[in-house]
Amino acid sequence: MQRLLILLVVAVGYSLAIEMFGRDQSSAVRGKLVCDGRPAAGVKVKLWDVDRTDADDLMDSGYTDANGYFHLSGWTKEYTTIDPKLAIYHDCNDGIKPCQRKFSILLPDKYVSHGKVPQKVYDAGVIQLAGAFPGESRDCIN
Repeated sequence: MQRLLILLVVAVGYSLAIEMFGRDQSSAVRGKLVCDGRPAAGVKVKLWDVDRTDADDLMDSGYTDANGYFHLSGWTKEYTTIDPKLAIYHDCNDGIKPCQRKFSILLPDKYVSHGKVPQKVYDAGVIQLAGAFPGESRDCIN
């Protein structure tokens, strides 16, 4: 019980320290998703900050429009430079398999800005969802 209390105090202290001394950082990404050459409408996309010591931070989320386009932008507070990634959850060529296919793309550090408003937008280009992606998995609770 005492160890649990110590862990709780450390976790709360770490969170408070980030809020007090961390710096605001932001990132943005845009692109177009297609499935077999056709716009992939209604595909869920999320912009995350990958954290190594605590839970990842969701910076923004949304869905592709009728033409397959998306734009995400968000910010978080961290001590070190954030590691933004785009996560895509889709059912392209998936038949009736349960859950959605998921893969992620890490954004380069040069697309991380200081402050809450991104100064640059990473253009992911046109992404064909029909093929398999490195690190692809299934996600049922995205």
